[in-house]
Amino acid sequence: PKPPCVPLPPLPRLVREFVAQNNTSQIKHVIQILSQEFALSQHPHSRKGGLIGLAACSIALGKDSGLYLKELIEPVLTCFNDADSRLRYYACEALYNIVKVARGSVLPHFNVLFDGLSKLAADPDPNVKSGSELLDRLLKDIVTESNQFDLVGFIPLLRERIYSNNQYARQFIISWILVLESVPDINLLDYLPEILDGLFQILGDNSKEIRKMCEVALGEFLKEIKKNPSSVKFAEMANILVIHCQAADDVIQLTAMCWMREFIQLAGRVMLPYSSGILTAVLPCLSYDDRKKSILVTQSCSPSIPATAAHREATLLVPVSCPWGAGPGTVLPPSANTHTAPWDVRGLPLFFPCSCERIQVTLNLDGIVQVLDYHLSDTSIGMMTRIAVLKWLYHLYIKTPRKMFRHTDSLFPILLRTLSDESDEVILKDLELLAEIASSPAGQTEEGHGPSDGSDVRPGPVELHVPARAGQLSSSSTKGLECSPSTPTMNSYFYKFMINLLKRFSSERKLLESRGAFIIRQLCLLLNAENIFHSMADILLREEDLKFASTMVHTLNTILLTSSELFQLRNQLKDLKTPESRNLFCCLYRSWCHNPVTTVSLCFLTQNYKHAYDLIQKFGDLEVTVDFLTEVDKLVQLIECPIFTYLRLQLLDVKNNPYLIKALYGLLMLLPQSSAFELLSHRLQLLGDGPASRTAASNIDYTELLQHFEKVQNKHLEARHQRAGRAEQLDRRVVL
Repeated sequence: PKPPCVPLPPLPRLVREFVAQNNTSQIKHVIQILSQEFALSQHPHSRKGGLIGLAACSIALGKDSGLYLKELIEPVLTCFNDADSRLRYYACEALYNIVKVARGSVLPHFNVLFDGLSKLAADPDPNVKSGSELLDRLLKDIVTESNQFDLVGFIPLLRERIYSNNQYARQFIISWILVLESVPDINLLDYLPEILDGLFQILGDNSKEIRKMCEVALGEFLKEIKKNPSSVKFAEMANILVIHCQAADDVIQLTAMCWMREFIQLAGRVMLPYSSGILTAVLPCLSYDDRKKSILVTQSCSPSIPATAAHREATLLVPVSCPWGAGPGTVLPPSANTHTAPWDVRGLPLFFPCSCERIQVTLNLDGIVQVLDYHLSDTSIGMMTRIAVLKWLYHLYIKTPRKMFRHTDSLFPILLRTLSDESDEVILKDLELLAEIASSPAGQTEEGHGPSDGSDVRPGPVELHVPARAGQLSSSSTKGLECSPSTPTMNSYFYKFMINLLKRFSSERKLLESRGAFIIRQLCLLLNAENIFHSMADILLREEDLKFASTMVHTLNTILLTSSELFQLRNQLKDLKTPESRNLFCCLYRSWCHNPVTTVSLCFLTQNYKHAYDLIQKFGDLEVTVDFLTEVDKLVQLIECPIFTYLRLQLLDVKNNPYLIKALYGLLMLLPQSSAFELLSHRLQLLGDGPASRTAASNIDYTELLQHFEKVQNKHLEARHQRAGRAEQLDRRVVL
């Protein structure tokens, strides 16, 4: 007969007996059998029994379960990967019981538990997911209650898992970050540089709930940063923000810009080495269309100092108000994340903490200029970005002129091309910058700070080589510039600017027609009008393209006679009382000879009526064309304008102004029977006696001027004949 079966004691009672006996080896033996022969078995039912047995064993061990946690947890975590969802659920239930009993003792094993839970968070089975959520809440309670959490050991795992693309895994990660952030004894802010990039990537998740959770987490971190700025690693996070400020997602970009603004406010000069990167990120945002203006966080009207005030169109600046270093050379510190775009605004007021005022940093001026150059050269950028770039360049020339003049040769061609911009505001800012370059004392040729021999380092098709010394200019031009009251503020770039501006007008006639008068008038406001007209007249005197010279002289003459900006210069020329004014008249006259009618109008302006009459007598020897008669017609119309009020009043004194009368009659004889003819004829019929008039200015050799006029007109005649000959030859070739 078989021996009677002796029933074995239940597993919990057996384990409790071993505990009472302090029989550690038997306890481990029981756990090993449950793990190897059951929980890790090939048969599903055996695995299920093993999981239940391990949970029961843990309950029986009670507070002593902490001594055997490694043996208890490992087989359960292995079952988390089981293909059977029911077994995954039992594994989750078993681990819940193990953790519930062990409580704080499981913290040394937190990383493996977290790793397993992060996988279950994305489990497709709802029951498994529900069980994992219960276990997750239990583990969070334990971490919250404990003051022994190993944050240093956990951060590498968190940094790895934060880049998961699974929505549930992301939600799991964010929930843990929020929990850890809320624990007073855990300072997660110290490790924020490790996880900030991942947080911004999660912020772009498709799930609104996850994005909201991430916004909350980032908001909490930002609050902590504001409370404890002294302990924040601003420099380690700067490049991360620069990268995400350029994100395609509006929410990510907006959040990153808000952070960047706070960093600049709190860190002050610490952010200066990252100026080029910040500008790279912010400048393109200034040109967002109306649909994306929500992304623009802050804006200022000038880049004097960077940024606190909020505005609906954003810009973000570095603290340019603080003293900068002795020279460029600071490079962007390395970051865990690299950016492929070139390291490249408009500014807002920024108040720095006292601790930051003593920080010695060097501005990476070369990097900033490279960024501004890149954005200004990019034809696809918007108007607001171009304006911001020009404001930044202007500000840098004001604050660090000598350092900036090292970059002038490379910037100069770009600034000249910008004059062709479609926006008037862009052109205005560009002219302000060019005027500052042309008038800054730092631009004088000395010790490498100014232009080198007046030549452009990067010559282009529009740029010319300019003589750097005044002795290389014509005698009249040099004398005029020496006498100009604004000469001390001019530098060698002024004359270079004038040459290149005229060259650009010559190559782009549409620019001259549409914006020429606008550009010159603005320059007369920004610089000295006398210097501008004096230098342009001197340059045009040597212009080889006679047709352009005639057109340009006509444009300058119209501006001189009609623009309110030239009021003082007109008065100076009208009287010719000083040697300077007479010298200016002679300089203008020599170039004005490219256009006979403008030469006469200049004589009318300066009250040189006899010489005007002598010039008109020479018109009989000129080739009278339709364009010529049109210009005479316009001059007659101009005489009726307020500018020539004094001239019309002088018609009352016939005796003292005979040559004025003769000159006007000469114009009348040149005109065909037209409205202008009738207008001038009617005016001359009203002549009568009146007060005495002034005499022509002395100390001017009008004979020499008249000879110069004839010489210039002969050149124009020869040029027209040459053009006609070339056209005739071309016609013959076409016929053949």
